[in-house]
Amino acid sequence: MKSRRELQRELQQRILSLQGVTERQNAGIHEDAFFVGRTMFMHIHGHGHCDIRLAREDQERVLAEGKARSHRWAPERGYVTLVVRNENDLASAMELIEMSHDYFAGVARP
Repeated sequence: MKSRRELQRELQQRILSLQGVTERQNAGIHEDAFFVGRTMFMHIHGHGHCDIRLAREDQERVLAEGKARSHRWAPERGYVTLVVRNENDLASAMELIEMSHDYFAGVARP
């Protein structure tokens, strides 16, 4: 079983492997913020606490399916929250992160 630190590193590596993604550490209140172009599409607070910005319809569906919870401060901006505690959470997080990335990068999804 991977430690939270190992999961955090793997999560960062997977995010950075997405096309056109850059990372800015300590961007405002965010420890690790990830951008496509000039748009921050997600950020991480602490070990594995992911705030992911989605298109409105994706946000509604993800919340209804229980895949994430509503963001505490900015749900109106499309953010959802998911905490990565283990490898199963990592896979779930990457599903939402890729959805967010594709939306903000303008990648067509099937």
